Amino acid sequence: LFAGRRLRRALDQFAPHAIHISTEGPLGLAARRYCIRNGLAFTTSYHTQFPAYIAKRFPIPESWSYRFVRWFHNRGTATLVPTPAVRDELLQRSFNNPVLWGRGVDTQLFKPNPNRETGSAPIFMYVGRIAVEKNLEAFASLSLPGRKVIVGDGPDFQSLKRRFPDCEFTGYRFGQVLADTLATADVFVFPSKTDTFGLVMLEAMACGVPVAAFPVPGPIDVVTDGVTGILNEQLDIACEKALSLSRDDCRQYALAHSWVRSTEQFASHLVDKRTGEPLVKGNQDDAAHSLPPLAQVS
Repeated sequence: LFAGRRLRRALDQFAPHAIHISTEGPLGLAARRYCIRNGLAFTTSYHTQFPAYIAKRFPIPESWSYRFVRWFHNRGTATLVPTPAVRDELLQRSFNNPVLWGRGVDTQLFKPNPNRETGSAPIFMYVGRIAVEKNLEAFASLSLPGRKVIVGDGPDFQSLKRRFPDCEFTGYRFGQVLADTLATADVFVFPSKTDTFGLVMLEAMACGVPVAAFPVPGPIDVVTDGVTGILNEQLDIACEKALSLSRDDCRQYALAHSWVRSTEQFASHLVDKRTGEPLVKGNQDDAAHSLPPLAQVS
């Protein structure tokens, strides 16, 4: 909070070629104000459906929240979004220039476990924040032919653990331990209906684990229905059908979404803070194929 002065000193000292604002919070507001006061061009990114999150916690209409978010982003030259579905939604809500920035996964960390035990009761797993916006009740309340494992922590951890004693709650896991845990799953269950992307779905696929999810923005852009996962309004049906999918197909899909490709696409949208022109010349729609090596960008 109130970081405007410190942020101004840091930016003046660092003298960046480009400025990208990745959050609508206090730091993002301070950076936006700095750019506008100094006549500098900048880009932003839209990671989270904050209007939907806020509406789940407070009696504030989504239209009010979207008005603020639109005001925040429309002053920039472009708003980077993770999927075509999110881009189309923001266009419908009068955002000026939403552009695609696909996500990437560390396929060296997240990879299949060749020694994974098979033949026992299937493991249906969720990994992520345990909070109301993740819609975890939809998963925890299912009657499934196997174990339900919930990995992560958050404000609803204790209440869900009390209400659903048939679920296994592991708590927070990170790095190699997280990757190893994820690779033991038979199906990754993603019950959220408010995420703009859901990077953990790609991490699951990189481990060879198919996804079960609702057919909503996020999953519809990440999951190839019937190949790398099952999308169905009945989450239990999606879970059981996903058991029959190829783990190799999931892994191959994730390999096409690397950190390098994601980074090059991000760099293609950056603009020179003084001129507003692209920092990297080339076709932005095909950035991952046309960009020079990143060493040349810097």
